[in-house]
Order: sequence, then C-alpha cells, then structure tokens
Amino acid sequence: MKVQRGDIVFVAVKGPYTAKPRPVVVVQATETLDLMESITVCPVTSVDLGAHFVRVVIATGRRSGLDRDSWIMADKVVTVPRSALKSSPVGRLDARELSQLETALRTWLDL
Repeated sequence: MKVQRGDIVFVAVKGPYTAKPRPVVVVQATETLDLMESITVCPVTSVDLGAHFVRVVIATGRRSGLDRDSWIMADKVVTVPRSALKSSPVGRLDARELSQLETALRTWLDL
C-alpha cells in the first residue's frame, strides 16, 4: 500500500491509544517510508480536549475521508508495523493542517 506524509489511513494495532481500529495521520517523511517495515503516525480522535497547542482539528468531508470533526493527537506519536495499516488512504491533510501538525509536533517534542 502506497502512503505519504499527511495521508489519513486506518490502523488496527493493540496499544494504549490504538486499542481499536482508528484513523491516523502519517507523519513520517515520505522519503523514508519504504526503508522500514514500520511507519510513524499520529492517532486521530473525535474528542476535543481543548489542547489546541498539540491537537490539530480536521474537518469532516470528502478531502479528509472522516465522518465527523476530529483532532490529530500530536502528543500521541506512535510507530506501528506497516501490516497494521488496514486501508488505503481515506483522505489527506491540506497544507494548512499539515503545517499546524508540524508546529504541534515541534512544540510537543521541543524540536
């Protein structure tokens, strides 16, 4: 399955923040995606905790492929096996959302 940074896909892997199949955003550099059998993502949630410095909103719609407004959890970065990807990309972040996610990751990781 071909994915790139900013794609929204579904994963199914057992973990504290990924216990059920859920959408995630690919945050790993596109150029490195074919180098390993793992992929680094940020989970997506439909719960707004108000932590906007590390949560980026994604609007419902055809571009995102999501059926409700959701938030990217930049504070829950996780690397999963490529085999955990359960869908082709269902959507993609726009340039503004990707920029906001990059800012949130830099803030959270102090980069």
